[in-house]
Amino acid sequence: MSDFISPGWSFFVAAATVFGLLACILLLLIASRRQPSAADNTTGHVWDEDLRELNNPLPLWWMGLFVLTVAFAGIYLALYPGLGSAAGKLGWTSLGEHAADVAQTRAAMAPVYAAFTGMTPEQLAKDPKAHAIGERLFANNCAQCHGADAKGSKGFPNLTDNDWLWGGSYDTIVETITKGREGNMPVMAPAVGSAEDVRNVAHYVMSLSGSPHNALYAQLGKPKFVVCAACHGPAGKGNQALGAPNLTDKIWLHGWGEEAIMAMVNNGKHNVMPAHGERLTPEQIRVLAAYVWGLSQPQVAAAP
Repeated sequence: MSDFISPGWSFFVAAATVFGLLACILLLLIASRRQPSAADNTTGHVWDEDLRELNNPLPLWWMGLFVLTVAFAGIYLALYPGLGSAAGKLGWTSLGEHAADVAQTRAAMAPVYAAFTGMTPEQLAKDPKAHAIGERLFANNCAQCHGADAKGSKGFPNLTDNDWLWGGSYDTIVETITKGREGNMPVMAPAVGSAEDVRNVAHYVMSLSGSPHNALYAQLGKPKFVVCAACHGPAGKGNQALGAPNLTDKIWLHGWGEEAIMAMVNNGKHNVMPAHGERLTPEQIRVLAAYVWGLSQPQVAAAP
């Protein structure tokens, strides 16, 4: 794909555009210099005995529109980007247009968010207006991964419980939304040992949460768990500073069971929560974070 972003493509596009315009002008000149094909102004083509093709000139209105089209194209390419990477005299860009629209919208919404200044997370979560705005922000920016009900799915955390990979405090949620998160479960099979060792570790992990497991395999896998304890802790309770999940509950983000756990050990996993700090304003993030935080706090509910 790197070939398609090479500077050479800019010259190719510019050359193709200019060649197209010149070809149109050449066609116009050729058409304007019509030469009679025969004394009776026909081309010599006859159909159905008496239908003859004439060599009449192009209508003036058509010629005029053709000239105007070519002239308009030339003016447009001089003012706006169209010749490869040339910016155009006006310096217009779609990115700049978008930025201007975003700035205008944010300026219009500033008084709305100003009303929430100084409110605590609890107050934001309970405020009906802030809750409604947070719900809409969630639907537009978060529901694609976490679901419209915020309950997530395989590989995407449930935000309505109290099981948090990186921490569920209001400030931590603000940080997560602003900067994003990147979790990495490295391939651990070489450190664990043989395929049987990986299986045994999987059963030991299942035993930590009281899930159905083979007790003998789990006992054999316990010593091997030491290589996992660096992130998940000696007791398997996880580490929110690293985003390492708690293995002692029965919440499985990437699937439960021997096969699912062995796949994680054998293949690892790399998850990314994208940063929204450039997409949303700090005021929007405050309201959104309060909404998300309130989802896992049943005692904090917005008034109807």
